[in-house]
Amino acid sequence: MATSIGEISMESSSTLARLAPLQAVLFDIDGTLCDSDPFHYLAFREMLLEIGYNGGVPVDEEWFVKTISGKHNDDLVSVLFPNDHERGVKFLDDKEALFRRLAKEQLKTQNGLYKLRKWIEDHGLKRAAVTNAPRANAELCINQVGLADFFDALILGSNCKHAKPYPDPYLKALEVLNVSKDHTFVFEDSVSGIKAGVAAGMSVIGLANRNPSQLLMEAKPAFLIKDYEDPKLWAALEEIDKMSVTRKTTT
Repeated sequence: MATSIGEISMESSSTLARLAPLQAVLFDIDGTLCDSDPFHYLAFREMLLEIGYNGGVPVDEEWFVKTISGKHNDDLVSVLFPNDHERGVKFLDDKEALFRRLAKEQLKTQNGLYKLRKWIEDHGLKRAAVTNAPRANAELCINQVGLADFFDALILGSNCKHAKPYPDPYLKALEVLNVSKDHTFVFEDSVSGIKAGVAAGMSVIGLANRNPSQLLMEAKPAFLIKDYEDPKLWAALEEIDKMSVTRKTTT
């Protein structure tokens, strides 16, 4: 039997309500805080074309989503250059530098991000950015969207034993912030990132802005939103507030 949008919204709200009292919110960066994927795609397409990858045929966005999106560069080296690790590392370093040149001063925040920021600050919640991106990319994105003073911690996949889709980066964020997975949720936009958050035992809200919804749902997020203005998100946050008040009055 088909599930209605209303039923999805009710399920979404109850999923987050059980997290009350909320302690922290964790964010991915690329595609979650800012719309950076188009610049990553352009950088990969240009540089792969230069080396004759795919028989000299430019890669398309579907290939980018399936092959690149959300993955750590260490994993991409094995995918793109399985027989030449050193060349792969150099290629990806150059690609990241090209990305930063393309994206500088052009990154746009996801709709509703500043409204959500105010809600988080008003509730006194801890927050961390958790990413597979290199530090230079992460800091560029955070600075350009005006969140340099917002996050309590920046967790890099490269500083963990395993990057996403393993849970290690999100488990490290919980440890650094000294919060419980039972009172924290995650925002992610990729299959790799959603899998990491779920594997860490947390509820994950998926942003279906670039990656296909069906693909994201296979990673088992709590629910999907279009952006931070999505009514489903704000209905869920309202339920958290209601449950927090209920639990305070019964203790």
